[in-house]
Amino acid sequence: MSAPERSAAGVTVRVPAKVNVQLGVGAARPDGFHDLANVFLAVSLHDEVTATPSASLTVTCEGRGADQVPLDRTNLAARAAQMLADRAGLTPAVHLHIAKNIPVAGGMAGGSADGAAALLACDRLWGLDTPREGLLALCAELGSDVPFSLVGGAALGTGRGEILTPVAAGSFHWVFAVADGGLSTPAVFREFDRLAEGREIPVPQASPDLLAALASGDPDALAAHLANDLQPAALSLRPSLAGTLAAGTDAGALAALVSGSGPTTAFLVRDAESAAKVAAALEASGTCRSTHTATSPAPGATVLPGA
Repeated sequence: MSAPERSAAGVTVRVPAKVNVQLGVGAARPDGFHDLANVFLAVSLHDEVTATPSASLTVTCEGRGADQVPLDRTNLAARAAQMLADRAGLTPAVHLHIAKNIPVAGGMAGGSADGAAALLACDRLWGLDTPREGLLALCAELGSDVPFSLVGGAALGTGRGEILTPVAAGSFHWVFAVADGGLSTPAVFREFDRLAEGREIPVPQASPDLLAALASGDPDALAAHLANDLQPAALSLRPSLAGTLAAGTDAGALAALVSGSGPTTAFLVRDAESAAKVAAALEASGTCRSTHTATSPAPGATVLPGA
């Protein structure tokens, strides 16, 4: 087998954040994970990961929350590069630079997005041309949300979220309120288990009504069916999020929920004008650190021109 043709220049991949418009959570499994019915929606809030040749595997980061991002081999982007290199029999001689805009530890899969972006960037940099199914399998090994970061759009995630089925989605407008500090996803799941102790947890199922509303593009219909089984656990660990949710709905959001495991909160709005109004009210309320407006669905991990 001939050696792969490597790129001498850098490769930059843009990758979206996600919001869970439904996050159904089952009981804890013997392996510690939970079965999920996770309806993912990619939104137009992005990180960019640039891979360039280097003497060794290194990571740098800039942007919002960069000081909270680990720069060692625990970083999911670094783990992605190492995994791909190991599979290909290569030395991971690459520098990964992460430009952050997705909130860190905010329940929007920023770390997972960076892992997916690094995987695609290194695959292109090293000329491996790994089939998409192969990349998705590596993504699933990296983490439950990583495959969706690669795929984007809208999808139902089952298993622990890594088994994806594309679903139809119209266009929607969102506002995201970023909290001070993060929330640990494992800690939120532990709190979910504590709150659920002693009661029967049904097997999670995607809501047919929610899927129909998502496909319709009707924000009022979708607003009636947004659901997150982790929200009570996130609110238990961070009660102040209730004030943020109330501030957004008081300002005219059609619906509000904690995004994933939190602490970022998501507000569904009717249009761009409503998004600007709700974002301004949230910033003025003092209940969050900052806001972002975004639309959905958004494409998955994408190699930018010039690579």
